[in-house]
Amino acid sequence: MKNYVQPGNTITLTAPYAVTSGDGLLVGSIFGIASADAALNDPVEAALVGVFDLTKVGSQAWTVGAKVYWDDTNKRTTSVATSNKLIGVATEAVAGGAGDTIGRVRLNGSF
Repeated sequence: MKNYVQPGNTITLTAPYAVTSGDGLLVGSIFGIASADAALNDPVEAALVGVFDLTKVGSQAWTVGAKVYWDDTNKRTTSVATSNKLIGVATEAVAGGAGDTIGRVRLNGSF
């Protein structure tokens, strides 16, 4: 195909805030995981698909297949849809204790 550009699993985005490798970032409707550190407004390669361990709200229990959202204000994942961006689903159950702050997420990859 003469109009094919790339697979699109990663793309270069302009960091909307400072990020470190492995951080989530939201640019418009595009959510990705930073592949390197980047300062505000610097270009950064972002993974749009895959399974990642991401910071989550500690007081929420997740079940396998539960929808996961990005809370851009607090820069973490959540099971709360209101005012947040759907980014994927949980691939492992996570307890809801205060110390349970990491969740495994399969990114949606579509918007």
